[in-house]
Amino acid sequence: MTTIVDETGAQVARRLKLERDARQWSQADLAERSGVSKATISKIEREEMSPTAVLLVRLAGAFDLTLAGLLLRAEGHSESHSKRLSKSANQPVWRDPDTGYLRKQVFVRPDHPLELAQIELPAGGQVTLPASSYVHIRQVIWVQQGQLTILEGAEKQILSAGDCLGFGPPSDVTLANETATSCTYLVVLARG
Repeated sequence: MTTIVDETGAQVARRLKLERDARQWSQADLAERSGVSKATISKIEREEMSPTAVLLVRLAGAFDLTLAGLLLRAEGHSESHSKRLSKSANQPVWRDPDTGYLRKQVFVRPDHPLELAQIELPAGGQVTLPASSYVHIRQVIWVQQGQLTILEGAEKQILSAGDCLGFGPPSDVTLANETATSCTYLVVLARG
């Protein structure tokens, strides 16, 4: 299994700068498009700060990428993910430094409209993602173990093992594990 937990900060720092340069954006341009402060972008690019899942989702969205797309570009695995088979030992894992949430990228290919990720959200963990991260994708969550509370706009859903939820129109979404045990769920994204 490829673990990008410790190396992600440096890889993302380089990738952010490359993505900005390719678009001829300043840090201020990226800040305006992502809703992430220029100071925070600067700290990430100088490797003075490890980006959280929420920050990465906002930054990826500004580049019209998914979180998986940004992370895979950061670690330089675009060619290895062009194959149809995604071996478990080669599926990258990333840990959010803020929440401890663990994301395993099970399947992603640039020429395929679907992505599949396995998430482990620790007891008491919570992640809030902005509506902008759902503008160009459709998403389904399928709980494998534990219980997950999802607040999508004003609508609250509590999912247990086996339950599946397809997201509606883009809105702010909070994923929370309000229990004393870990929750594991699959995320299926369709670009479109």
